Amino acid sequence: MTENSAAKRLTTWLARGLKTGNANRLPVALFAIVTLGVYAFIEIADELAEGELRKIDESLFLILRSPTDSNIPIGPAWLQETAVEITAIGGYPLIILTLAAVAGFFIVTRRYGAAAYAVLSVGTGALLSQTLKNYYGRPRPDLVDHLDTVHTMSFPSGHALVTTVTYLTLASIVVGFLDDRRARIYVLSSAVFVAVIVGVSRVYVGVHWPTDVAAGWALGAAWASLSWLVVHFIGRRKTGASS
Repeated sequence: MTENSAAKRLTTWLARGLKTGNANRLPVALFAIVTLGVYAFIEIADELAEGELRKIDESLFLILRSPTDSNIPIGPAWLQETAVEITAIGGYPLIILTLAAVAGFFIVTRRYGAAAYAVLSVGTGALLSQTLKNYYGRPRPDLVDHLDTVHTMSFPSGHALVTTVTYLTLASIVVGFLDDRRARIYVLSSAVFVAVIVGVSRVYVGVHWPTDVAAGWALGAAWASLSWLVVHFIGRRKTGASS
């Protein structure tokens, strides 16, 4: 088997079960998100290295705390319980279970490309998160007691990054099969909403600085968009080869 035929077979396999968006507008939008996301992450990381964001971080962090006792989050007790439950959405156990269930569905319906795309996008995003945490080594907030148990470093927020990658990746697969613009907007908005509330919950439960979460959102959106962009061009290449 020649290299060209092997490449064509791999491209066909990866594109199976996937539909991508507009051939002209989608790549431009995705490239813009990748560029802006990476730029935002680098800017935040640079400012952290210079210590410029410490006061801003502390001010935003304490907004979600009682003025009389910073160890107590604002709001009633049920809100604290809800925040802990929401933050679990971005934890690895639930992310892995969700990804396994979705990938399993794609496999049994022979949408192998969709399954591979979801697993690779989320898996590499999680690996990127852990690599960057170890590289920057930023300690967790020490101003208040934590409402959630943590075992890793603080920057960037893994919950914010991986949740953003996971739900935007799954949303990108779904919108490829939708013709209704309102339905596509709803799916993408839902994915963004989940990423936002998980990120905010990480600050609320006291385990992340706001800039950790902002960096996680930025890089998560960039990574999900880059994955989507790669799959889009694979799909276009398949279409071009078969025409």
